[in-house]
Amino acid sequence: MAETKREIERKYESDESGLPDLTGVAGVASVVDKGIAHLDATYHDTADERLAASSVTLRRRTGGSDAGWHLKFPIAPGVRDEIRAPLTDTLPEELAALVRSRVRDSELLPVVRLRSDRDVRHLLDAAGRLLAEVSVDTVHAERLTGRGGEAQWTEIEVELADGGDPALLDKIDKRLRKAGVRPSASSSKLARALAETAPGKRRRSTRDRKPVTAGDHVLAYARTQRDAIVALDPAVRRDTEDSVHSMRVATRRLRSTFKSFGTILDRAVTDPVADELKWLAGELGRDRDREVLTERLTSAVDEVPADLVRGPVVERLRSWSSAEHSGARGRLLGVLDSRRYLTLLDTLDALIADPPLLKAAGKAPRNPVAKAVRKDFRKVSRLVERAAELEPGTDRDVALHEARKKAKRTRYAAEAAEPVLGKPAKTMVKSMKALQNRLGEHQDSVMARHTLRELSAVAHAAGESAFTYGILHEREEQRAVRVEAELPGFWAGIKDGAAAL
Repeated sequence: MAETKREIERKYESDESGLPDLTGVAGVASVVDKGIAHLDATYHDTADERLAASSVTLRRRTGGSDAGWHLKFPIAPGVRDEIRAPLTDTLPEELAALVRSRVRDSELLPVVRLRSDRDVRHLLDAAGRLLAEVSVDTVHAERLTGRGGEAQWTEIEVELADGGDPALLDKIDKRLRKAGVRPSASSSKLARALAETAPGKRRRSTRDRKPVTAGDHVLAYARTQRDAIVALDPAVRRDTEDSVHSMRVATRRLRSTFKSFGTILDRAVTDPVADELKWLAGELGRDRDREVLTERLTSAVDEVPADLVRGPVVERLRSWSSAEHSGARGRLLGVLDSRRYLTLLDTLDALIADPPLLKAAGKAPRNPVAKAVRKDFRKVSRLVERAAELEPGTDRDVALHEARKKAKRTRYAAEAAEPVLGKPAKTMVKSMKALQNRLGEHQDSVMARHTLRELSAVAHAAGESAFTYGILHEREEQRAVRVEAELPGFWAGIKDGAAAL
C-alpha cells in the first residue's frame, strides 16, 4: 500500500568547506550526527523523458530508512508530494496508474542511476523534537541511456520535519548564505543528472516562443488546458480535494476554445475532439454534481427548524450521496484507464503539435480574437433575452441552462483573449463569471428539486414522512423565482459593460 508524504526542502551547492555549524539558528538547540547512509537509486522515465519534462520523478531506491519506490509530484517551488510504495522488482500498479496520463503506452525505462553517500544531521529543539534533517550528499550520476555520460557533485539538502514551520527554512537559509553557501541551480538531483550527463545541448522548446499571431495565442491557451488535464489526472486518481472539478473545468475550457475560435482552428478537425472532451467532462461531472447537491441540500436541512424535520431526512440524504459517490468513483477510475481516454490525450498532443490552422491564424491577434469573443457574447445575449420572454416552467429552465453554458464558453474565450485585449477581456471574464454563477444558482435549484422529488418518493415508499422534503422543495422553488426576477436588471448592467469590447 502506497503512502504519501509532503516534502518541503531546499537544496544548496556545496564545496569542500562542507556544512557550517547550524547550532544557534533560532529554535535549534542541538545538531545530532546520524551517520552516513549509502543510497542507490535508479530513476525511470520514457525514452523521450516525459516525466522529467513535467518535473515528475519516479525512482526505485535501496539504502537508507525509506527504501522502495518513490514517485514525486511538484506542488510549489521546494514542495513536492512523495508517494511511496514498498520495494519490489517491478513498478507497483498503484504508481503506474499515477503516471499513466503522461506515459500512456510508452515503456518506462531506467534512465539514470544515482549513488549517494548521505551524511545526515538532525536539528532538534530544546525538547529533543526533530525540526529538520540536513544532509551533505556526495552524488555520482550515471546515465543509462544513449552514450551513458557520468557526473559527480556534492550538495546540501535541508528537509523540514513533518508538521514543521516553513519559517525555519528561511532562518537556516540565512545562516547558510552567510557562510557562503548558495542555492542549487537545479530543482532536483535528477534534473541536474540529466543536464550534466546529456550528450548535447537541448534545443529550445517551441512552446517557449512568445505568442505573436492569433494562432499563437489560441494555441497557448489550448496547450495550458491540455497540460492541466494531464497534470490533474494523478490527483483525480488519488481523490484529492477539488481535483475532479479542476480537471472538468480544464476539459471544458479546451472544448470551448475549439468551439469559439473556429475561424482560427479548423472545426472540421477540432469538432470530433471537442465531442470527446464533452464525453470526458460528463464523466468527471457525475460525482461533482452529486457533491454540489449534497452540500446544498445538507445546508438547506440545517436551516429548517428542528420541529419541522420529520423522519430520517439527513440519514437518507447521506445514504443517497454515499451510494452515488461509490458508483461514480469506480466508474471514473475506469474511464481514466480506458483506451478511449488515453487516445483522447494522444489526439490532443497531435493536434497541438500540428494544429489545423486557418487563414485568420496567421493574422495579428486583436481582430480575430475580439471577433470570436463578441460572437459568443451575442449568443449569450439572445439566449438570456429569449428565456426572459418565456413563462416560468420547464421551457424557461432549459433556456436559462443553455444561457449558462454559453456564458461559460464566452468566459473562457475572454480568458484566452486577455493577453491580447487586456482590460475589456478581463471585464468580460468577470461579467460572464457573475452571470454563470447567477444562472448556476437557478440550475442548482432545478436539480435540487428533482433530487428532492426522488428522495421524497423513496421516503414515502418506506413509510416515512415526506413533509420536510416538501418544505425544502418550496424553498428551492423560491430561490429560482428570485433569480428569474432579478435577471433582467442584472443582465442590463452586463450589456452596458460589454460595450467596450
